[in-house]
Amino acid sequence: MSERLEDIAAAMVADGKGLLAADESSGTIKKRFDVIGVESTADSRRDYREMMFRASEAMTKYISGVILYDETIHQKAADGTPLVDIIKATGAVPGIKVDAGAKPLAGFPGDTITEGLDGLRERLADYYKLGARFAKWRAVIDIDVSKGVPSATSIASNAHALARYAALCQEAGIVPIVEPEVLMDGAHDIDTCYEISKATLTKLYAELYAARVALEGTILKPNMVLAGKKSGKVSSPEEVAERTIKLFRETVPAAIGGIAFLSGGQSDEEATANLNAINAIGPHPWKLTFSYGRALQAAPQKAWGGKAANVAAAQAAFAHRAHMNHLAALGQWQPKLEQAA
Repeated sequence: MSERLEDIAAAMVADGKGLLAADESSGTIKKRFDVIGVESTADSRRDYREMMFRASEAMTKYISGVILYDETIHQKAADGTPLVDIIKATGAVPGIKVDAGAKPLAGFPGDTITEGLDGLRERLADYYKLGARFAKWRAVIDIDVSKGVPSATSIASNAHALARYAALCQEAGIVPIVEPEVLMDGAHDIDTCYEISKATLTKLYAELYAARVALEGTILKPNMVLAGKKSGKVSSPEEVAERTIKLFRETVPAAIGGIAFLSGGQSDEEATANLNAINAIGPHPWKLTFSYGRALQAAPQKAWGGKAANVAAAQAAFAHRAHMNHLAALGQWQPKLEQAA
């Protein structure tokens, strides 16, 4: 495989393929395991992820890359094979989450800033040696209009941090996924999501240009434009698609390597339906695919339940969700295909 950043980025958004976000922190994976009644230990986390990475149908046909957590990129499978090598053997690109999480932004109640820039250059060099060829950094932009959240300072601080991170990644030969997530948790309407997302992406690309980041060697991991969960309104896939593409045409340069959406708390099928609607109204200047965590993993986690006897069933559940999102990335998904499973 070529090591040019733009070639790695192109492989990450190959036709009909998308990213598996398996970068849950130890705290987050414990919550997921609590739901299915599995104790979260280094071994159970390893067994679960190994089961996913060895799901050959899903991995070879539909997954272009896997975002890993620090623990996972160092782990070996039960037979001693590094998990990174199992991923590479399927043709997928290993990646790594490098941010240290969102912390309260001093002086701005309700806003957060993502930390993790200190020592990042050295960590990226280590991750490169371990086989990572892309990285991920998530900025979190919450919306609470009544409290003036997000502030302009929060948007600017997070965009600046994303640009510094991206420049360090490219220096290390690693493709940066820039993830400015405008949360869907609030009571806001779809217009508010649109306006805040527009302000965020406008600032982000100004900062990436200022930091001399080569856009061809970057992937954007954005939210879709949706009404907030607490608004009581559910936007139709057609409305989500129309608003999201209008937003990108106003703010996202055609030069970038591609776009891989986060699912952001949408249900499995919702995330697939919305991605499909976005691709169905193409052609677009960018490749648009998925970078899903829970929307790819909830079904296999439930099927697995921590039991070796359930591995085949869990891998089949993963293959089904990956296949549905593969079709959505091509604009060819239909609701009736869900029932066929």
